[in-house]
Amino acid sequence: MAEKIKKHLRLLVQTLFVIVTNGYVKGFTDGKIYQGKLKSVCVPGLNCYSCPGAFGACPLGAIQASLSQRNLHIPLFVTGFLFFVGAMLGRFVCGWLCPFGLVQDLLYRIPFLAKYKRLPGHSFLKNVKYAVLFFLVLLFPAFLKGSYGVGAPWFCKYICPSGTLFGAIPLMAANEGLRAAAGALFQWKFLVLIAVLILSLAVFRPFCQYICPLGAIYGFFNSISLVHLELCEESCIRCGKCKKACPVDIPTFESPNSSECIRCGKCVRECPENSLKWTVGKNVKGAVREK
Repeated sequence: MAEKIKKHLRLLVQTLFVIVTNGYVKGFTDGKIYQGKLKSVCVPGLNCYSCPGAFGACPLGAIQASLSQRNLHIPLFVTGFLFFVGAMLGRFVCGWLCPFGLVQDLLYRIPFLAKYKRLPGHSFLKNVKYAVLFFLVLLFPAFLKGSYGVGAPWFCKYICPSGTLFGAIPLMAANEGLRAAAGALFQWKFLVLIAVLILSLAVFRPFCQYICPLGAIYGFFNSISLVHLELCEESCIRCGKCKKACPVDIPTFESPNSSECIRCGKCVRECPENSLKWTVGKNVKGAVREK
């Protein structure tokens, strides 16, 4: 029993975190967004502000909302929050605390024609998320202003499949007026969502690997975060079992703290020599941006 819980611990934590952070049941029944005091606080994962059940705000949405104001406003509080969470956990957030990450994990478990860890052209495609972060989250909202001097939350408005799944669809299901008002923009975002969901059946977390700007931010901290993986090079036999177990094909014996690692912990469980371990607060070894 204990071994079974240990094996599925990440799934249990993910599910519990989603329930706790999106537990405003009245929002789903009434088709309205929670507007209490907790909404001014960000959650660490990609959790849409407009989800009817969400108690907190998405840090990416908060950044864009601040940058898109008439007078450019640097979101110091949100930036500080991201730096703090990143310095503490790195992409552990992606693997354990993100609702849309959970959705992709569950879809990948469904039997399909073939399963792939990465898409062809991965070495190029993995950089797209950094471009999305720079242009759609930071640059465009700050400097592309409309006739009233106000910008738009480009990533949330045009791309974010999490917002469509957890925000737009539940709200429209409960609100006839919103359904009637849905137009080309919703149709585009719905197509983006469907494409990501279908791709998730065959490829492990395609959105996280190639598009998510929040993952890009946390990835910068993987090499220095308080919670990280530590490799004992003396006992490591370089058998490659960690790489085989890794859902994104990282050679963990070479780069235990790659920026692409979501801290799922599979490499730790599969290491025959116990050379990999979770560590809190010690110096990070073997940390590189990507392998």
